Parts: sequence; C-alpha cells; structure tokens
Amino acid sequence: MQKFWKVLLVLIALCLSVGRSSAASTVDLLTVHFLDVGQADAAILQCGDVSVMIDGGNSADSSLIYAYLRQTLGLEHIDVMIATHPHEDHVGGLSGAFEACSVGSVYSSVTSYDSKAFDSFRRYTARQNIPITVPSPGDRMGLSDLTLEFLSPVRTYENTNDNSLVVRILHGQNAFLFAGDAQWDAEHDIIDAGYDLRADVLKVGHHGSDTSSSYVFLREVMPSYAVISVGAGNAYGHPTETVFSRLRDAGATLYRTDLQGTVTCISDGETLSFTTQRRCDASALWLAADTLTSVQPGDMPAAAPQSAPYIGNLNTGKFHYANCASVDDMKDSNRVPFDSRESAISQGYVPCKRCNP
Repeated sequence: MQKFWKVLLVLIALCLSVGRSSAASTVDLLTVHFLDVGQADAAILQCGDVSVMIDGGNSADSSLIYAYLRQTLGLEHIDVMIATHPHEDHVGGLSGAFEACSVGSVYSSVTSYDSKAFDSFRRYTARQNIPITVPSPGDRMGLSDLTLEFLSPVRTYENTNDNSLVVRILHGQNAFLFAGDAQWDAEHDIIDAGYDLRADVLKVGHHGSDTSSSYVFLREVMPSYAVISVGAGNAYGHPTETVFSRLRDAGATLYRTDLQGTVTCISDGETLSFTTQRRCDASALWLAADTLTSVQPGDMPAAAPQSAPYIGNLNTGKFHYANCASVDDMKDSNRVPFDSRESAISQGYVPCKRCNP
C-alpha cells in the first residue's frame, strides 16, 4: 500500500510539471521594440493581438514612429498608450502614433503641462475622444498574456522626472521594468512602499544619467539585461561611467540604442532573446559618452543619420523612410537626409515603391 501511494505521488508530480510546462508554452510571444529615437525614449510591445506603447520620442521623431508602427509592424491599433511624463523627449513623437493608429486607452503622469509637445499630445487624445487617465501606484491591468503594474509616483514631487510613471510588465515568468526618468527620490520611495521591482529587463532610467539607477534600486530590480535609450554625442554626457559601474555590479548585460540602434527583445514567457539593428563591439558598449572618442575605427559601424525621418539615395534619386531596408543597403556617401516628404520631393526625389513614404 505504501508503494502504491509513492507511485501515485510521483505521477501527480509529473502531471503538475507537465501542466506548468504546457501553460508556459501556451502564452503568446511578447516582442519589445526599444526604438532608436536618439536622446529620447520610445518602446512598443506586441503580444498576440495586444499592443502597448510606452513613450514616443521627440516631436521630430513623429514620422519615424508613424513609419515603424505602420510600415515595419503593420499596426493600426494600440491598446494601451503610456506617457511616463510630459517632457518632449517622451511625449513629442506620440503624435505620429496617433496618426498611425487608433488608441484604446491613454495613461499619463499628468493631465496638463505647459509645453507645446504636451498640448499636441492632449489634442490628439481629444481628437480620438480618449480620456487621459492618471493611474495610482499599485494599479494593475491584465491584457491577454500581459500584466501591467504601475508603481510610481508614490507621492508628488517638484521634479517632473521623479513624477514619472514607473511600469512593471509581467509575461509568464519574465518581467520588464520601464523606469521613465525617475530619479533617486522616486526610486527610494518605491522601495519604501514595498513594491516588487524584480525584473529580467530594465529600461534604464533617465537615459543612463547618474541621477537614476541607484545601487539600492538596482539591488531590488536585479536585472539580467539593461537597455539604455540614449542619443549619440548628446550634450548631457549620458550614459555615465557611474551608472555603468552600478550595472556591472548588478551583473546586467548591456544594450544601448546610440551604438546598436533599435533593440528588440522576444520573450516566450520563460526565455529571452535579443537582436539589434547594428552590431557593436562589446567593449564599446561600456564606454561612457565622454570617452567614446577612444573607440577605434572598426570597433563599430558608422551609423546612418537616422534622426531624419526620410533618407534619399543620391545615386537613384529615390527617397525612403529611414527604417526602409533599402537604406541599410545604401552607401553612406549616397545618403541624403530629409526632414519632410515635401522637402525630398521639392529636390526632385521620388518615393520608394518598397516602403511607399
């Protein structure tokens, strides 16, 4: 009889194990696109039929955002849009997202802010008749196989960066943390409030500024991977060696958009894989902004002028969206950046038939 019960317990354990494995394998894949929008932030998440957008870069990035959503991803609807805070480098390019897609719901740290970029953001929400919701810390939302948790701001701060919405997104056994531009005070208040910050992937706060990513914060997050959205040669000196030191101590694998372009992460609920738009020598990734001049030619490929939404080909006389595959095949000497479609046409360039800009 005792042997019978031992066999039964083993069978039950095997069934539970198979059940857990089966449950994990049934979640839809999650793809997270950390877009290369220069000295700004923008991320798009896709999981099955669900899409989430977190920030949208500067106003000058609106065409790039539009093209990425419609041309690259083929999206026409965004279920949830999150503006972590009202600074232009986070809300400016969301106008391109509104032009490209219908939007289900909008979350922001504030409903009003004195800037042209935020006024434009408000006009677009009004045009689609979408109320701006200010979430409270601890609010949770389920979207298909995703769970969104808002963790901050715990209180009201004088510093707009500290009022950033900090968002944790769960997908199966994996977790992603988007820190906005939250700084030291906000980070410590989240910890004091007792929220779970553990995450496999951290979108590093404030573009790698040493005002964010404190040691105590990183000890709570313990990220396996860290993504820094930052502009090449920016005037702020981001990212800093201080932050690199903290991330190295945390044992994180580093990705950064200034050197690698758009960074894409795929989660199956258990494992994570990354791809980047451009290759970069691993040692160069850990160089702070003020030391990048020490990188030798050949350490990383020259980046195309992706800050321009359109790129013309001097040889063929055609112009393309900046993320068109034809641009990747173009010689640097043939690339002509354009700020607008009209500018390209006025100079005699014709639209590419592949990306149809």
